[in-house]
Amino acid sequence: MSNHFSADKLKFPGDDRRLDLTDVFVFPAAASTEHHHTLLHRHHPGTTVLIMDSNPTSAPPPIPAPVTGPEFYPGAVYRINIDTDGDNHADVAFTFVFSDFEDGRQTGNAWYATGAQARQPEPAGEMIAESFPVSFDGTARPVQAGPIQLFAGLRSDPFFADVEGALHGFTWTGHDDFADNNVDSIALEVPDDILGDGPIGVWASISLRRDGELVQMDRGGHPTITPFINPDGEKNTYNSRQPADDVANYLGPWSKILESSGYTPDEAKAAALQVLPDILRYDRTKPATYPNGRVLTDDVYSIRFAWLTHGKVPPSGLQPHDDLLAEFPFLGPPNRS
Repeated sequence: MSNHFSADKLKFPGDDRRLDLTDVFVFPAAASTEHHHTLLHRHHPGTTVLIMDSNPTSAPPPIPAPVTGPEFYPGAVYRINIDTDGDNHADVAFTFVFSDFEDGRQTGNAWYATGAQARQPEPAGEMIAESFPVSFDGTARPVQAGPIQLFAGLRSDPFFADVEGALHGFTWTGHDDFADNNVDSIALEVPDDILGDGPIGVWASISLRRDGELVQMDRGGHPTITPFINPDGEKNTYNSRQPADDVANYLGPWSKILESSGYTPDEAKAAALQVLPDILRYDRTKPATYPNGRVLTDDVYSIRFAWLTHGKVPPSGLQPHDDLLAEFPFLGPPNRS
């Protein structure tokens, strides 16, 4: 899994898959309708794509089959956070809240916040799009919100992984358990001047109001972290915390886990700091490929298991999905259920 099934016992946060943040992607926008692999090399100068996915339909064993619908969780707060100065706090935030799902339709509101407002848990700043339609039929309906292009809707899940192989001693089966599945995707194409002129750090979160309080149910920037390195009993706590506190909370225990895989103490600490804090770093002067940003074709599953095992586990051999688009919103149309 990437960040799929990130609650304790490989369940969904809040026991609701609509609250399950699955993936975060950051890369330059493609400059043409050429094949998606050109994302590494061709892009609009000064334009960055930010994507957060949630609500997975995938349910590889032993995950129970989904029981909720294709919609975003009504009233939940979906957020993409951007750190522009390296202090591990949001300096820019894009926040989304969605309506009830009625007659197969749903709408969303989007806010853009900077500075102190970007660090508020509630939607804050300027509303840049109001009551825009969520796409469920596979037709991409991007919305122009000033200089920002945005999209929200059901898309094909780009994550690829051999879950069965991982659950059975890393004997890879060649089967992609995430093929033909869908996610709810929020995608933005943002002018770089909105994101500052240096490296950025990106993470996403999903929060839900409980007893009048906004509770963070899931969060993450790096792929394939929470389901694998945090033990049961710690995953839910991890999801509720902020990345600015990650080094203090997790450098010690994560280093010990990595030492048990064959790292020396110094190597383990250095490896843990590659993903702590849990913020996806992106230097826009360099090609986008994980861990410098993340493109839709990155084999992060193989990368993570090599990291967890000090290089003992070989790549799974799976290939990226072939339904990716070269233009916004880049994820393929939803698969038929």
